[in-house]
Amino acid sequence: MLTLSLTNDGVRALFTKWILLATLAGMSLAHPDARYPPQKIIEKDTKVARSPFAKFKDIVAGGAIEAPTSSAPDATSTPLECFQVAEPVLTPQGPAFNDGVNAPAADPAPVGSTVVLMEHPFANSYGAPFVGNYTPPDYDFDHVVINFTVLVKGRQYDRTGVFYLGDTEVWRTSTAEPTPYGIRWVWLKDLTPFLSLWKQPQTVIFDLENIVDSTYTGILNTTLTATFFKSPVAVAGGAGPADLIIPISERTGSAGQPSQFTYPDQNATNTVSFPRNANRAVFTVDVKGQGDEEFWWSNVPQSAVHTFEAEYGLYPGYSPFREVQVLIDGQLAGVDWPFPVIYTGGVVPQLHRPIVGLQAFDIKEHQIDITPWLPLLCDGNDHTFEIKILGLDDDGVSSAHLSSTTDSEWYVTGKIFVWLDDEGSITTGVLGNPYNSDPSIAFSQRITQNATGANETLDYTLAVTRTLSVSSYVKSQNGEGTATWSQSLSYSNNGGVYAQGFDNINTFGIAGADAATGAGLGFSYSASYSYPLYCSSSADYSPEGNLTLRADLNQSLIYEVRGDSVFPAGLEAFAAGNATDTAQFVGSRLETSKNGTALYQRPADNSFSTGVGSSHQIFSFRGVKDEDDDGAPSSTELYFRDVSAYNDTVTDNTVALLGKSVSDGAQA
Repeated sequence: MLTLSLTNDGVRALFTKWILLATLAGMSLAHPDARYPPQKIIEKDTKVARSPFAKFKDIVAGGAIEAPTSSAPDATSTPLECFQVAEPVLTPQGPAFNDGVNAPAADPAPVGSTVVLMEHPFANSYGAPFVGNYTPPDYDFDHVVINFTVLVKGRQYDRTGVFYLGDTEVWRTSTAEPTPYGIRWVWLKDLTPFLSLWKQPQTVIFDLENIVDSTYTGILNTTLTATFFKSPVAVAGGAGPADLIIPISERTGSAGQPSQFTYPDQNATNTVSFPRNANRAVFTVDVKGQGDEEFWWSNVPQSAVHTFEAEYGLYPGYSPFREVQVLIDGQLAGVDWPFPVIYTGGVVPQLHRPIVGLQAFDIKEHQIDITPWLPLLCDGNDHTFEIKILGLDDDGVSSAHLSSTTDSEWYVTGKIFVWLDDEGSITTGVLGNPYNSDPSIAFSQRITQNATGANETLDYTLAVTRTLSVSSYVKSQNGEGTATWSQSLSYSNNGGVYAQGFDNINTFGIAGADAATGAGLGFSYSASYSYPLYCSSSADYSPEGNLTLRADLNQSLIYEVRGDSVFPAGLEAFAAGNATDTAQFVGSRLETSKNGTALYQRPADNSFSTGVGSSHQIFSFRGVKDEDDDGAPSSTELYFRDVSAYNDTVTDNTVALLGKSVSDGAQA
């Protein structure tokens, strides 16, 4: 039985101080692991590049069932509840925790309509997604929340799940790696931004690629429901969900297939006949690295991929930096420097159970406002939209530049959210000159040898900065003025590979600020974000086959959003039942930090394996107010959680909602 108590101000203060220090220090550290469809272990003398995370993940996933520890549940236990820490979601019952069980404030007579979209076991499902039909309920709704529940036991990799309505991706997730006695998890997701799609009949496609055989025995038993309801919360200002959503995808939904591009094998481009009566448009991009790109944040400089070939083998390259570019008619409109999601098989699996990594169950999309491009897009001609992902090439000494590609592979989709004026109106204006010079890159690298002359260590430093902006005069049916989009980003990574390729360390960080303004056009948006990551790992893999993996992993996320975001700012749940006046807030701020330590061991004969892991996460969600008269930021904490786990067991769990302790239920 877990004991929950009031949040301690000292803990919050330490958390805030840690986040600030981590941000100012330039962020954290990264390292390799493995997690994809079952594949042969790549030995050191092959010519295929593999991250240590990927190479040893395969070994772990195909190894003996882990021997139970004294603190882990035994095989007769009920399924272990896994969870991602997150703020509550608005439902007809009020704010609900993301485990789908607890509702801290409930309406005694909730009104809504729940539809089962999918009940399906995913076994051998590569190339065989679930396909169903959706008909809008006979119910007046303005909000949609999905519930995705999964039960799985046995042995299995973490897998990627993508939910489509027709050709449009609406949500991307990944699965947790199971235990022999089973695990279960629930995720609630507000999909109201796709309201225009939910109002029409749709083909439901859920792609969850899995393999079941004598080694990988876990069948993913899934249920997906959607609840439609009228929000009890009046939304202040804003234009509401988009009138039109244009997919930038492979557009294979009519054939019952997922519509994502596989990059770089495919050119992620669509040609679009854009509506001429648009008054605002926002492009969102969703990417996920696979194969040699799953652990892109731990890849080595391209000049160093052969450094440890004699002992370890080839490393994946193009540096530990990635830039996702969105281009309109070949011109750069915006970028996304992706968040380094670490999935539940990543680095060492014991790091992620029962508390999964940041965004593991909910992979976020990045927003790029393309309203300044409306004078071009609304001219009546077709226009091309392209998504590229680039790394870095380098000279091995002190110079680096953007590459033309990456290793294989990335799953990529995009979409354009469009707000429309009356039919027949035409938006005009003057397209400004985009400012998007190449990023500034500082790079250095050093390789040392041991007494035999073999390469022993690789150390590198990498720093990247970029700014871009575009301002245009836009005249729509109901307004005219200057629309501006701007981005400012910085990246740093102090990385190293040691022990002839078997040990890794990265101090990694991304920080950015995006802003969209529409003076005279009725919208504004800003987002600031910081992604610190620290990972130190080692792999002892003897010639006989004995394997020991160790890792320390610290990862943080700070994300503040204000104004007219495509996706919910997360404040509505706290206004339900008049719990708090969210009209006082101009945005929201999420701060979280998760750290863990893990060990995995397996003998050469694969007769057994043992593992131990501990993790600790602190999470704070705040409503942001306008600055005080002195310019100081002001905010109110709405939700707080401090949770620790050891060997599949939650050991401490402190939860506060609106400043009050929450004590019902094991998870929150």
